[in-house]
Amino acid sequence: KIHVSANFGVTVKMRPLMLHGHERAITQIMYNSTGDLLFSVAKDNKPTVWYSANGERLGTYNGHGGAVWCIDVNRDSTLVLTGSADNSARLWDCETGTELARFPSTSAVRTCAFSYSSKLFAYSTDATMGSTCEIVLYDIRERESPIRRVSVEDSKVTAAIWGPFDRYLIAGHESGTLSHYDIMETGDCLRTVKEHRSTVTDVQASKDMTMVVTASKDNTAKLFDAEKLELLKTYRTERPVNSASISPIRDHVVLGGGQEAMEVTTTVTKAGKFDARFYHLVFEEEIGRVKGHFGPINSLKFHPDGKSYSSGGEDGYVRVHKFDPSYFKFDFEY
Repeated sequence: KIHVSANFGVTVKMRPLMLHGHERAITQIMYNSTGDLLFSVAKDNKPTVWYSANGERLGTYNGHGGAVWCIDVNRDSTLVLTGSADNSARLWDCETGTELARFPSTSAVRTCAFSYSSKLFAYSTDATMGSTCEIVLYDIRERESPIRRVSVEDSKVTAAIWGPFDRYLIAGHESGTLSHYDIMETGDCLRTVKEHRSTVTDVQASKDMTMVVTASKDNTAKLFDAEKLELLKTYRTERPVNSASISPIRDHVVLGGGQEAMEVTTTVTKAGKFDARFYHLVFEEEIGRVKGHFGPINSLKFHPDGKSYSSGGEDGYVRVHKFDPSYFKFDFEY
């Protein structure tokens, strides 16, 4: 049983679905557009798909030879894109698990994303000794060669999503900067802001794509205007934030993280180090928290209908939490 802090008015008991299909730490989770499927990738080499309603495991996408860092699914849930430490991005048939295409790179693929139209996709690679970080753009209908390669000289891309109308890519960097890349026309960096003091670990958009929330190792999550990259709000915690997600129906943001995996043995779960923490979007105040993971939370996502959320942790579990009625009755007093 999981206790939400009494800030919700009462202590609520939410019984999560525990999905255990990975042998190692979860790196990212992702819902499809309708929310009936939940995808997870981990430091093992088997991307997995589940029914989000009951936690039933549908199957795995077998073929990667290393840790899988990122996953995305297109709008009509026919194609799945993954990026891995085996120096490749791969395209899969969502239903059958068949590998449709492989895109080799010179280093690990850190981020990947379909455009809103699902006709394009982009992925970014790590900067290593012999190669710079690159953002690579492909057309789904012509997979033989990329449309564009953009070299990122300064600091490698650690999180990236498509902006509104598929005009540009919003990328978070290891240095803490947030950038717009004109991926469609020139490949130039259009705009850069540096509000974080450490690595940006996650970037997620609001439902209407007007705002993005970033998570960072500097112990904060920040809300930005997607178009201008203007800082709107800051949500502060006492430990690194690995992921943050905006509710599609309420003015809520959920944050997940915990101190570095290397230091986990020095803390107990009771200390509340690995809670998912809910903040009010506007007032920046914490309104509740959910316990559960036995290690840092690495990825968080609200369900597209806003009635549940999922978290993936260093402990290898994906937990699906359905909100109780008291969550929907809760109103922030101001």
